[in-house]
Amino acid sequence: MNVQIKTFEALSITELYNLLQLRSEVFVVEQDCVYQDMDGNDKNALHVLGFKDDTIVAYTRIFKPGDYFTEASIGRVVVNKKYRAFKYGYAIMKASISGVETHFNAHVIKISAQEHLKQFYSNLGFKQKGYSYLEDGIPHIAMYRNASV
Repeated sequence: MNVQIKTFEALSITELYNLLQLRSEVFVVEQDCVYQDMDGNDKNALHVLGFKDDTIVAYTRIFKPGDYFTEASIGRVVVNKKYRAFKYGYAIMKASISGVETHFNAHVIKISAQEHLKQFYSNLGFKQKGYSYLEDGIPHIAMYRNASV
C-alpha cells in the first residue's frame, strides 16, 4: 500500500470523491449509521490516503492539537472491506501516528474509538481512559497514545 498525506486543498476532486465514498460505504451503509460525515472539519485536517494501485483502500484524517481535541488526534479510520485481510488498518494507523509526529511535532494522540476495536488500537499503543459512551448510536471509548492515563 502506498500512503500519501495531503492537505484538503491538495486533494484532487477524484480523491475527495473517493475518500468520501469509502467513508460513506463503511460508516453509513456497512455500519448502518445515519450521521453527518461531512462535518466541516475536513478542511482543517491532513488526509492520510492508502492507495493500492489507483484505489483508496484505507484512510484517516489527522488533526493538530486544538483543531479537534485538545490533543492531536486521528479520526475517520477506515479500510475498504475487500482489503481488510491485508492488515492495511495497521499500516494506515502507523502512517497516521508518524504523520502526527512529523507534521505537528505532537506525541500525545487522542482517538474516539469504536469500542469493539479496543484491542486493535491497544496493539498500536493506545490506552483507554474513562468509560464507554455512545457516539452516533455506536459505543465508543476515548483512547490515548503516549499520555498518562
